[in-house]
Amino acid sequence: MDFFRSQDIARKNTVRLVGLFALSLISLIAITNIFILFALGAFAETINVPMFQRIDWRLFAYVSVAILAIVGFGSLYKLISLSGGGARIAEMMQGRLLVNGSDDLDEQRILNVVEEMAIASGTPVPPVYLLEEDAINAFAAGYNTNDAVIGITRGAIKNLSRDELQGVVAHEFSHILHGDMRLNIRLIGILHGIMVLGIIGYYLIRTTGHSRRSKDGNQLAVVGIGLLIIGYAGTFFGNLIKAAVSRQREFLADASAVQYTRNPDGIADALKRIGANASGSILENPGAAEISHSLFGNGVRRSFNSLFATHPPLEKRIKKIQPQWDGSYDLPQRELREPARANSQQQSTASGPQAMSALSALALIDSLMAQSGNVHEANLDQAKHILASIPEELIEAARDPFSARAIIYLLLLDASDEQRDQQLLALQQSADPEVFEALQALVSKQLHVQEEFRLPLVNVCLPVLRQLSSMQFKKFKENLQVLIQSDGRTSLWEWALQRVVLHQLEAVFAPQNKLHHTSHRSIKHLAAECQLILAFVLKAGRTDNVDESAIYQEALKMLEIEPASVPARESMSISQINAALDTLVHLKPLQKPAFLKACAIIIAADGVASTQELEVFRAIAATLDCPIPPIPLQTA
Repeated sequence: MDFFRSQDIARKNTVRLVGLFALSLISLIAITNIFILFALGAFAETINVPMFQRIDWRLFAYVSVAILAIVGFGSLYKLISLSGGGARIAEMMQGRLLVNGSDDLDEQRILNVVEEMAIASGTPVPPVYLLEEDAINAFAAGYNTNDAVIGITRGAIKNLSRDELQGVVAHEFSHILHGDMRLNIRLIGILHGIMVLGIIGYYLIRTTGHSRRSKDGNQLAVVGIGLLIIGYAGTFFGNLIKAAVSRQREFLADASAVQYTRNPDGIADALKRIGANASGSILENPGAAEISHSLFGNGVRRSFNSLFATHPPLEKRIKKIQPQWDGSYDLPQRELREPARANSQQQSTASGPQAMSALSALALIDSLMAQSGNVHEANLDQAKHILASIPEELIEAARDPFSARAIIYLLLLDASDEQRDQQLLALQQSADPEVFEALQALVSKQLHVQEEFRLPLVNVCLPVLRQLSSMQFKKFKENLQVLIQSDGRTSLWEWALQRVVLHQLEAVFAPQNKLHHTSHRSIKHLAAECQLILAFVLKAGRTDNVDESAIYQEALKMLEIEPASVPARESMSISQINAALDTLVHLKPLQKPAFLKACAIIIAADGVASTQELEVFRAIAATLDCPIPPIPLQTA
């Protein structure tokens, strides 16, 4: 599925969700008022009195406003409680964060699979949470790629082979890349509001149990029973909304998993394992009902599966993938051995810039954009190649809380010995001692990372960096500024690294809006910001043999923006560029590829896409939440 179109569909599904929510609210208001009319004896009046004359319309209005307030505050409360993103949902499900270096081979295997899929798709590596459940299930949760997490059960990592795990993880990455996660969190909040009346009724009945003999106790109990009945109606509508929004998305995620891995047997066999597993995909956690629409398989038991099921039946999902399936769930036991990490010395050593110079720069960027949100088998192979080509010491360091920060500092150290010494002296005074010690150890080893592997290495660091405390993140951010500003200027690489790291971490540590509300605006309304970023991209490249004004006007014309003169380099400050990018996040999904294409036209003007230019392009794309896969390496 096209990434940008799927994002637009997810946005429209949110509108559809609001419509369904409104219908359920109207139904709850009607049911509640009918219940009150019965309680007050309105239907006991003579048949000759018209119904509308029996209704106390003032009471009707009060009841309706009360229901709107209760449901609204219930939804708002839930959404605020989930403002922490994917990690908050994983914690709600009692998930345990997995860390690298565990002696448990199953845990290390799932971390490796998730890491490869993230590198292949060009997204930050999401943290993985383990649910101690025998069932085979998984979920992706978060508002976007920056705060996404993967949750998976013990039953899944214990019973599934590596190919089957890869199929499940690919399914969950489809939800991450295609905008389903944000919709799922909003669905949790909205449904909590709908069902809160039943929750209130349940607690009223419990708290009045000891005073049933008193008149007040009996009245409260009657009110509680009534609210509980209304709550069941809310549950009914809530489950219908879940089924209406979620079921078709599961078929699409299954299809995406096949597309990503080019291995239909992986996800199909994972579904068969669920059918053969004693616990199936049913979770014992009481929170499973709330997130059932986010799970890989049905997480709760339903008495009316066809009506309320958030997932299609296993048989239909398998048949969609393997039309010739014979209906048998029998599969051999999975292989227990994890393939060894590939030896980087046996890989191709061609560097990105050398290979890219032989390609059309525009065709290269067009290809990368076409792959946004659409992982292919070649991308997975490329991810394995990248991880194998980065020195083992750096990969291991990227998975440690102290040395992950040291790696980011390492990537910002200047090539000049004198300047580097000044940077190290500044860090010695401001960085945590353990972090500085880890940095010194990395510097002493003189480890080298090829330019095209720098951003993928940063992405490997991100799940660990997300576990920093607020104070540690604040100090880390300050140290980045110290390193970048040590020579009085900001290089393009320094800007790109800082932009990628801070954009993704600030979504976790300093979200601008706790409810993650996003408006969508057109290029026409954000013309000034588009002009500034296009000028920045123009100045970032080698333009000695290019008519800057002509290529700038061509890019503006493509976006249907009025012609403008190219701003001088000195007039564009880093703060202005960052502010413009932060605003462009609100572009409509289907207008983001047009803007990125305009950037690509400028980069390709001289016929060469350097690694530096592509890093800037990927930083811009990452800010717009448009993941770009790694640059394809070509053999010389």
